[in-house]
Amino acid sequence: QAYLSYSNIAALTHLARKPGWDITKTLDNVKIWTHEEGAVLSFKVEMQVKVPSHVAFSLLSDFSLRQRWDRHFQTCEVLQAVSEEEKIYHVTSAPMTGHQPRDFVILVSQRQPSRPQEPYTVAVRSVTLKAMPPSPEFCRSEILCAGFQIYSNSSTSCTVCYFNQVTSGVMPYLAANLTGSSKSIEDTALECIKFLE
Repeated sequence: QAYLSYSNIAALTHLARKPGWDITKTLDNVKIWTHEEGAVLSFKVEMQVKVPSHVAFSLLSDFSLRQRWDRHFQTCEVLQAVSEEEKIYHVTSAPMTGHQPRDFVILVSQRQPSRPQEPYTVAVRSVTLKAMPPSPEFCRSEILCAGFQIYSNSSTSCTVCYFNQVTSGVMPYLAANLTGSSKSIEDTALECIKFLE
């Protein structure tokens, strides 16, 4: 478990630091970047939020609140509280047209910064849990690497960066968005800002 937790945080930090991010869209307080490497597409959503970084961190690290702003989360329950900083959740998402509803078993690891210039981190990855085998009513999907980095700008504002390394499981939700026919990433980002503020 200690290794999984460490590698969860390390994978997100590594993804965030990769060179070669391309900006694809800019709104008032949201920027969307993409990064392509072989068959793996990653995206980053950068949001300017008018709340202190520690407040954003406590709200974003509690995944039971995620349904309030992310309509892709239909249900979210804690399966196991591994430690103060680690929880395993079972998430279900609404079916997209022509697709079975999906479910995910994810490890969410949270870390406070150890130095002032470092971000708060909330890292997410799929794990296997014997107590929650795949069920026939859902298509079990995998999150390779996702999560948030939250940087303090001032005592009353912060920059929240959301990362996701996209697999085919998440692709139906994003394909329409990246071709411009849907604004789901933007809408979710704006809902997230509204929820945090």
